Amino acid sequence: MDSNVFINNPSLTLPFSYTFTSSSNSSTTTSTTTDSSSGQWMDGRIWSKLPPPLLDRIIAFLPPPAFFRTRCVCKRFYSLLFSNAFLETYLQLLPLGHNCFLFFKHKTLKSYIYKRGGGTNDDDSNKAEGFLFDPNEIRWYRLSFAYIPSGFYPSGSSGGLVSWVSEEAGLKTILLCNPLVGSVSQLPPISRPRLFPSIGLSVTPTSIDVTVAGDDLISPYAVKNLSSESFHVDAGGFFSLWAMTSSLPRLCSLESGKMVYVQGKFYCMNYSPFSVLSYEVTGNRWIKIQAPMRRFLRSPSLLESKGRLILVAAVEKSKLNVPKSLRLWSLQQDNAMWVEIERMPQPLYTQFAAEEGGKGFECVGNQEFVMIVLRGTSLQLLFDMVRKSWLWVPPCPYSGGGGGSSGGSDGEVLQGFAYDPVLTTPVVSLLDQLTLPFPGVC
Repeated sequence: MDSNVFINNPSLTLPFSYTFTSSSNSSTTTSTTTDSSSGQWMDGRIWSKLPPPLLDRIIAFLPPPAFFRTRCVCKRFYSLLFSNAFLETYLQLLPLGHNCFLFFKHKTLKSYIYKRGGGTNDDDSNKAEGFLFDPNEIRWYRLSFAYIPSGFYPSGSSGGLVSWVSEEAGLKTILLCNPLVGSVSQLPPISRPRLFPSIGLSVTPTSIDVTVAGDDLISPYAVKNLSSESFHVDAGGFFSLWAMTSSLPRLCSLESGKMVYVQGKFYCMNYSPFSVLSYEVTGNRWIKIQAPMRRFLRSPSLLESKGRLILVAAVEKSKLNVPKSLRLWSLQQDNAMWVEIERMPQPLYTQFAAEEGGKGFECVGNQEFVMIVLRGTSLQLLFDMVRKSWLWVPPCPYSGGGGGSSGGSDGEVLQGFAYDPVLTTPVVSLLDQLTLPFPGVC
């Protein structure tokens, strides 16, 4: 794995300064580290006397960007990514994960076709890229997905894995990759031809669940939201390969293309009029949940936050004496009631509405953070539900305009997913007994 998988934003300062010197005639790399807060050199004699298991445990606590920089120090640190003892220690500390967001550029067309590359260099036009945002450090990184074959677009993220779906209409192929180590695994093709269905992904250390719904190809020229199918495999030896599930509710319109997994259920937005569709995995049933203030919502989005389903939307009741606003609701466990939990301060919403200009926005959540991406601009707004703070974040320096300000009739936006960087995902080994490697990937 290339140690430069993370590229720092040069406009932001690091809390530590790193100086790397290398020689073309040597296979080793040396480093020196200073603490900018104290201005003193760290004493290398302290680290040299630590037992290797203790040192490994300290390194396992590092966030992924710092871990990959650490791999440049020496051969032993570089080999940690392939050490079973270190990875076992790392998995034990996994609950202390680093919650991030992963964005990809895509067109604002109903086809949701993924556009590869963001620059004008023809040599890079076939390279897929992702843009990782760390809400704790307020910092952007760039991730390469050059190992993903052409003709695939990103559809979701869970448990450190990112799912990619084939663009060609028909029996879709789904890939699961770990961007930190460059591993790719393939799921068996789905059982029913579809165009651009909504896809839900849930990955735990011991199981993988995938649900694909809607956009059934009823003819070469027509689609209809009729059915869904699910995939399951777990460490207990049980697996189900794309079993057809219950039919979708009548007259549903799954235009979002994404699903959110919360406590055993997949949720997705339904349009015209707005409502929420819920699929219970164990009960194999779909239900329709009425959205709050559904006649006055604009740009609604669903996200998961600490085991809760959150609905984020702008509210516009222009004919009533209610100010326009952006609100967050939480769905109660009985699926019968929405409770408003937060509302954007009115002065901020006035600024937000002026910047957004009616073009709409996308939302994605991870734990206590909510990221709001304004379409047609390079602006993103971060909301911390614990601190109750709102922050305009620096635009992504790698996306060539961020939210699609580069123009063009098709325009581009940043499509985001909650992403928890994980160095190892042993659960994908369960797929080895089901499929063979696909052509073009080692």
